[in-house]
Amino acid sequence: MGLIEHPTNSTSDRVIGAAIEVHRQLGPGLLESSYHACLRRELELRKISHRSQLVLPLEYKGVEIAKSYVIDFLIEDRLVVEIKSVDKLLPIHSAQLQTYMRLQGVSAGLLMNFNVPALPRGIKRILY
Repeated sequence: MGLIEHPTNSTSDRVIGAAIEVHRQLGPGLLESSYHACLRRELELRKISHRSQLVLPLEYKGVEIAKSYVIDFLIEDRLVVEIKSVDKLLPIHSAQLQTYMRLQGVSAGLLMNFNVPALPRGIKRILY
């Protein structure tokens, strides 16, 4: 029996391709905001449907807490992408992405660290 492909594999592969192009052009060592702006442009050029800097409301004891959670990218309403530019990805980064996925009701996510020599080594796929 063959493997069943997860529906977000094709989408995540396209996003990874866009991110690799950004990394190829810029290299490591820049601020996260620079990678975010350039990845947003690359997604637009590739006509990949996305929302950027998506604010997720948090309600606490009847009060909405403004800008508690901000997703870097929501791709095609089914893939959360969180970007970093850090020395190394930590468990807290994965936990952050999983929280965003859960709050948004999305089952797949990509955690991308642009501060690496080769971007594929800085990418972690997460299924929730």
